[in-house]
Amino acid sequence: MAKIVDSNERVSLEEIKNFETEYNVNLPERYKGFLLNWNGGYPEPSLFKISDEKGVSVLDHFYGIGDDESDLSDYIDIYEYRLPTGFVPIANDPGGNVICLGTNEPYYDNIYFWNHENEQDDNEDISNMYFLANNIDEFLGNLYEDEDN
Repeated sequence: MAKIVDSNERVSLEEIKNFETEYNVNLPERYKGFLLNWNGGYPEPSLFKISDEKGVSVLDHFYGIGDDESDLSDYIDIYEYRLPTGFVPIANDPGGNVICLGTNEPYYDNIYFWNHENEQDDNEDISNMYFLANNIDEFLGNLYEDEDN
């Protein structure tokens, strides 16, 4: 399991609930636990496999609630009309792609990679999305180090 370094200031369950109300989103319990424990930050290790076709990427950092530099609410605003409906951006890679959390069925609790280079105009089209994990805990458990270094 990855550890998170340089995490943000602690967030309370009440702050998370207020965030959900403000953004009309129902965050999965596991992700709420992640926010309560770390509220964003930098994972170690940080590599993850996108797919056989797309290869590997590096997770730069997770967004947090109330963080000045990487506030989850700022990224929700930025990607509101760009991501498919029912997905929230929770992290990014250095190439401008986004790691997303499914907040609606049938993708609820799932973690996906959104490839900005194949961005779709249709908010129902997920052809530029790649499934990564069933939930945040599984995703963190799948992160690994480059063994060539």
